[in-house]
Formats: sequence, structure tokens, C-alpha cells
Amino acid sequence: MRAVVAVDDADALVDGLHREGVDVLARFAASAPALAAADGMLGPEAEALLRALADADALVLQVGRTTLSPTVVALCDRAGTRIVPLVADEAGERLAAACGLEAPLAADAEPWRVAEVLLAGPSTVPDSARVAAAPAGPRVIAVWGPAGAPGRTTVATELAMELARGGRHVALVDADTHAPSIALALGLADEGPGFAAACRQAELGGLDARELTRIATPLGRTGVDVLTGINRPSRWPELSDRRVTTALAACRDWADYTVVDVASSLERDEEIVSDLDGPRRNAATIAALRAADLVVAVAAADPLGVARFLRAHAELRATIGATRVAVVANRLRPGALGIDARGQVRRTLDRFGGIEGVWFVPQDPRSADAALLSSQTIAEVAPKSPLTLAIRRFAGDAVVPAPAHGEASKVRRPARAARSRRDDANVASRAGAPAA
Repeated sequence: MRAVVAVDDADALVDGLHREGVDVLARFAASAPALAAADGMLGPEAEALLRALADADALVLQVGRTTLSPTVVALCDRAGTRIVPLVADEAGERLAAACGLEAPLAADAEPWRVAEVLLAGPSTVPDSARVAAAPAGPRVIAVWGPAGAPGRTTVATELAMELARGGRHVALVDADTHAPSIALALGLADEGPGFAAACRQAELGGLDARELTRIATPLGRTGVDVLTGINRPSRWPELSDRRVTTALAACRDWADYTVVDVASSLERDEEIVSDLDGPRRNAATIAALRAADLVVAVAAADPLGVARFLRAHAELRATIGATRVAVVANRLRPGALGIDARGQVRRTLDRFGGIEGVWFVPQDPRSADAALLSSQTIAEVAPKSPLTLAIRRFAGDAVVPAPAHGEASKVRRPARAARSRRDDANVASRAGAPAA
């Protein structure tokens, strides 16, 4: 077995492979294959790499965004050289799978294990293992809220961060056609391809996991890949109903969870005044809501915000039908509602909207300002802030709960709401009245 090693700091690996009987023809930096594949004018190192690949049976490659691409795979295919990928995280695994490589090894795998894989021949991940690893719960989650900036983008971003815990892959999509802000809030370049490019590729039938990985912007090493929004509101015709629906369908196969930040408006005035099949300003919002498995409805926890939410909630229900809705009361603070702020919000939503389960996120201006100043998420800047912990509880209770047998379709109520109902039942039984 003859191999070429393209791994940074590979002294221990090369020595171990020699001890296991693998003939290492040459070693290069991890970025060398990508540079050789992309450079039309080959230098001495690139020519040496090509000669080594022509004589080798396999290339042991450290996988990363700068080291692996379809051109690298094509380069090795022309040389008849097999690629054995070494990955350090979930992003590396997804990239290796998107490029059609065999089941990867951990970057810190023992040399004898790498030699064992080299000598055993190509291997793949069984389909049964992929099915078993599929996440439970909603795959596409749309975050919506009425007009008035109730905090949709903050909730969407922090929810994506919490869903990415435990090594999950999460796509964060900005589908707001009125005021896209995820890229600005997180310090990402909004001149990149982003979600608009994904929609264009979806219409052409060329959107797959590999293309999504190429156009997405990774949010550090959090496991969150961001599809940024349009950088000018005038570009809203690019996000048509059919394009958005097809793009989100591709995201289902690409990411474990897809969190979509949408605009507030659900109006369809264009359909009323015209019977032409033209573009619709709110088509992206409506398409994302209808494609979602779960809608997170965000209400500002103050009198004005709750009133706006109740007026828009009926229209939301008419748009999405029976899709499950989880209501989040954001920026909860006693000053705006007086005594028992939670109870007042809960009773108002229950009485006027028939909404029983409500999750609360407290106002945390210090953490929010620190995140905005550093262009990071609140979970990164203040991982133990009250806001982060509240979103974490919400993600565990409403988004990815562990359902009991026969209750997979039910939403688990917040502990306080359930406890309140038990207390009401106890009071009723002591008074001799039937419990509700």
C-alpha cells in the first residue's frame, strides 16, 4: 500500500503508518491538494504532489473548507487515487459526505487505525446508520412575529445555536424580504450568495447538499451554517414562492434542523388587485410558514406587543392551517406589565386568543448589547445569561422534546402552566366543584 499524506503536523501519523507497513511516498500540507487543483500555473510543490498522486494508491487528507472541494476529488479521480478523509468535527463529516467520500476517520485517530482502513479498501456509511441518526422533531422551523420588532431575529439566531448543541447541523436562513438582518447582526458579509442564490439554484434543479455547503457561511465552529438574506429590499422578487419551497426542501436533506427567520407581513394584496401570476412581496414569508413543521410565534411581552400579536395570530392560523405553533413572549420585564407579568401575559393570550402554552424569554439588555457590539450570538458572548438559558429551556420543551408513547404530536406545556392547572384542579376539588 502506497499513500500520500496531506495533513498538517503529520510527523506522528507518518511514523505510525511506516510501522504498520504503509509506504508513505510523500507528505504535504493539508492545503496542498486544493492549491494544486485550483492553480492553473503549477509550481514545484504542486508538480511534486501530482507525481506522488500518480504513483499512490490513496491520499490521506485532512478535511476542511480550505482543503477539500470537488476539484480536489476530480484531481484524485484523474490520478486513480482514493481519498481517505480525516475530520475534526461535524462540519468536516458533512463536507466529506457532500463530496462523495467514504466514511471518514477522526483527525486524532491512531496511525494503526488509519493503516487498517487503507489496507481494507473503501468503505461507506450504511444507509441504516444514516436513518438511525436522523433527528426527531420538526426539521424546518419558521420564526415569525407581528410588526413592531418583537425580536424574531434574536430568537431565531439563539434557537439555532441551541439546536446545534450536541453536534447537530443547523441551517439558519434569512428569508425576510422586508428587513433582513441576520448578516448585519452577526458580522457576516451580505454580498455573498446566501439564500437568494440557493433559491436560484433550486429553480434550476441544481441545489443539493454540496451546493448548499458552498454558498452557506459557517458561524465559527458552532455547527450553524447561515444562508444570509438579500442585501437590498428591492431584491425581494428573487425569493418567489416556488423557489423558497424548493430551497427549504433541499435544506431538509442538508441539515438536521433549519431555522428560518421570516418577515411579519402576511398580506396578499397583490392577489386581490391582480389575477396575473406575478411576484408577491410576502411570498417568501408565506411559503416558509407553509413549509415549516413548527412555527415559533414571537410576541413582545408588553401591552402593545401582546395586542399586536393577538390581532395577527388569527391571520397566521389562517395561513398555516394545522401546523404546530409555539408562542414565545419575548423581552419579559415587570416594569411594562406590573405585578405578575407572566400571569398577565398568559391570561391575556388564553382569554383572547385561546393560547394556553406560552414560553417566556426575559429582557437581558446587557447580554444583547454585548453580542451586538461584538457581532456574535448571545450564546457565545454570555452562555449563562438568563436569555440564553430561557431559549435553551424552550428548545428542550417545545422544539426537540422527548415525547411519550402515543403523544408524539402533543406539545409539552411549560412546567409553570401545567402546575397552574393542577393547582386550579385541587382548588376546585376542595370546593366540591368538578375540575375543568
